[in-house]
Amino acid sequence: MDLEQLLGLRVGDAHMIRNAGGIATDDAIRSLILSTHLLGTRAIAVIQHTQCGLMSITDEEFRWRLSTETGRDASHLRFHAFKNIDHNIAEQVQRIREHPFLPKQIQVRGYAYDVATGALREVVVS
Repeated sequence: MDLEQLLGLRVGDAHMIRNAGGIATDDAIRSLILSTHLLGTRAIAVIQHTQCGLMSITDEEFRWRLSTETGRDASHLRFHAFKNIDHNIAEQVQRIREHPFLPKQIQVRGYAYDVATGALREVVVS
């Protein structure tokens, strides 16, 4: 997914933090804290896409698979698998909005990118 092209941005217009599933993990939030407080970021967009690999499996299934393939205990790992993209986007937006070290005036919105059509749809989170 070429985010610059999709959003009409040029290199340097946005600070992009990418990870599997577009999940607001502790590390992603660490980067958002730095971006908002040091770089002046004023808006955050959570963008996830259809046909995401994390929608095809559960954490339990993947932990079992990983343990079986490596012979090591993976029971402590979390992969943040999900089934419903809109629900997951809303959860990530809320997690970011509610974080105590992110400025409350920052606009946080969520979007779903449809891989089949190329359409970007806003997921309204109240």
